[in-house]
Amino acid sequence: MSENVLKLQDVTMQFGGVVAVHSLSLEVNKGEIVSLIGPNGAGKTTAFNVVTGVYAPTNGAVYFNGKQIIENYPSGKMKKLYAGSDNGKYKKRIEPSPDSITKLGIARTFQNIRLWKSQTVFDNVLIAKHLRRTSNIFTATFRLNYAEEKRQREETAELLKIMGLYDVKDEICTSLPYGLQRRLEIARALATEPSLLLLDEPAAGMNPQETDELTAFIGKIRTDFALTVFMIEHHMDLVMNISDRIYVLNFGALIAHGTPEEVQNNPEVIAAYLGESEEQ
Repeated sequence: MSENVLKLQDVTMQFGGVVAVHSLSLEVNKGEIVSLIGPNGAGKTTAFNVVTGVYAPTNGAVYFNGKQIIENYPSGKMKKLYAGSDNGKYKKRIEPSPDSITKLGIARTFQNIRLWKSQTVFDNVLIAKHLRRTSNIFTATFRLNYAEEKRQREETAELLKIMGLYDVKDEICTSLPYGLQRRLEIARALATEPSLLLLDEPAAGMNPQETDELTAFIGKIRTDFALTVFMIEHHMDLVMNISDRIYVLNFGALIAHGTPEEVQNNPEVIAAYLGESEEQ
């Protein structure tokens, strides 16, 4: 039996009268690469934002490694405005912050690269490493954290070597080519020592060669870092080549899921992406 790493249960995200994600339920199992696809505006990044604590869902729950980490239900003005399903099913309010979600072992990248622009490649990764440090103001002031800081700097250097970024470690991150900035953002996410990595359109803006290299790279880091990967992507060659399973959203609702072959031949998916002919 497959072991769930991530489970979304009846997740609805509503902004005023707009339902961005509607009663979404899905599972990502340990060691898988699972893709979430759909047209622009389908609610994919909104779902990621719920998982990572950027948004508290309007309704529903999220589980990580079998433990419930998020739950919410319509309250206040939303009691009257709520247009989703499963109203009354959820009773608790569990709303962790993004940093606490990251500490649990969930890391993410963003659709638009969000590096610390004034920092070097090395410092972008080292700062992320600090999430796991045990020092405090007292130990830092009196340099009692020297051993931990030394270890984290060594780990940062090793990670940059693995990611092929060590030669540019002293460069300001924004001076890197676009493809390397994407790789650096993934390296920064890996520095937080996740077991689940969320990638939001990692191939955005890449040329075909860079996309092919990224496809191989994602497969490699899954193996090398023992990761489970949940990915949003519009580049269908990448999705079909690397995904174990795929979920498809359209207008916030799940319309299909299955293997790449099953999804690729699903009439609803074809209609959502390509539109149906007038004869149909």
